[in-house]
Amino acid sequence: MTDQPDPIIHQPVRLKIMSALKALPERDLLEFVRLKALSGATEGNLGAHISSLEQAGYIEVQKDFHHNRPRTRAKLTRAGRRAFEDYVAFLREIIGEA
Repeated sequence: MTDQPDPIIHQPVRLKIMSALKALPERDLLEFVRLKALSGATEGNLGAHISSLEQAGYIEVQKDFHHNRPRTRAKLTRAGRRAFEDYVAFLREIIGEA
């Protein structure tokens, strides 16, 4: 266990994104529009945070078309699930639930 939280996940919007994706079954994807609603972020801000998580290898982003409209969806990678679980364990240790 480290003495600092994962700085990639610790940012509030990224934490909301990771939490929303972690709640899904492993293979399910969550649409950008839903992530925007859950995080309360603007489109540009959300896009930047999604890029940060993707560059860290924590999420996978899929872009396609659905009913002739562009669609962006995301899901956690195995590394992302592991990082989120480690982050939650870190928080539990701080509050004495480890």
